Amino acid sequence: MYSYIKGRLEEIREDHVIIENNGIGYRLFMPGRCIQELPPRGEEVKIFTYLHVREDAMLLFGFASKDELELFRLLIGVSGIGPKGGLAILSVFSPDDLRFAVLSEDDKRIAKAPGIGKKTAQRLIIELKDKIDISEEELVAGGDLRMSETATTARDEAIQALEALGYSKSDAYAVVSKLTIGEEDDVETILKQALKELAFL
Repeated sequence: MYSYIKGRLEEIREDHVIIENNGIGYRLFMPGRCIQELPPRGEEVKIFTYLHVREDAMLLFGFASKDELELFRLLIGVSGIGPKGGLAILSVFSPDDLRFAVLSEDDKRIAKAPGIGKKTAQRLIIELKDKIDISEEELVAGGDLRMSETATTARDEAIQALEALGYSKSDAYAVVSKLTIGEEDDVETILKQALKELAFL
């Protein structure tokens, strides 16, 4: 029904905002992370929306980007995850962080979202792994699918080494994906670069 709402930001609450458009105030429930990134009250904003209809209410959910909106749609399609659960997950994870966690099957990290247990996190991974748009190869290789087999092997071994050091799968994937890996780079070189990046997180 609504694709987005553009108007003046009137109120900012912990779990929702109110946007005025043509004299009407729309209450939009949003992920906490998105609310924190909004401009000050009185500024004009454009929020992408999802209308959730149930027997006793019609609720609008808002997101800063189409990407977040699409991920929310996918999340509430998972058995056991409703709109509140979807918001809780997107309050903790950025879209890319969530993709990393799903692709690396990091159920422990996903289960850290409020109200999401380990079983629900595992179900989420199973149901979404084939539905997210970016492939694991693109994420891990930083979008460069022309990496040689040698470089790919070194990268994978570096990720395994980071896991052995206690880092989560998704953190290991995320940090290695940001690195520029050359043909001459061995596991030790990649690992040193990754540890430097992790030190700043």
